[in-house]
Amino acid sequence: MANTLHLEIVTPDRLVLSKEVEYVGAPGYEGEFGIMANHIPFLSALKVGSLYYKEGGKLFYVFVAGGFAEISNNKVTILAEVAELAAEIDVDRAQKARERAQVRLDKRQEKMDYARVQGSLARSMARISCRERAQSAGTCQL
Repeated sequence: MANTLHLEIVTPDRLVLSKEVEYVGAPGYEGEFGIMANHIPFLSALKVGSLYYKEGGKLFYVFVAGGFAEISNNKVTILAEVAELAAEIDVDRAQKARERAQVRLDKRQEKMDYARVQGSLARSMARISCRERAQSAGTCQL
């Protein structure tokens, strides 16, 4: 498989994914970037968002929250603080987290950790978006 690269997604808790893929798109801090076979080596910080990969002509999605991507020798290693396959995302839980964060932001309480609440809101919205993208692509069974 000369036109593939190995994708490995790892969190502190587990190996989330390890497989040969045709393409990887990831949410970098400087913008989304894409990786194909024989890409030059580089390292990038990741922001909260949807990572996607192409396998067998289909797109698959993974929620990632923070971490790094290392690209070298036809291997993409994602070291993420949190990573969930689209099928693992609990949409009801993410919706409730989004609603809680939005209520906290609307109330603007004095003792609120604004950055923490905004982070919670961003993660919940990214999880929901990731799941919706996977469902639209037809690669996420309910």
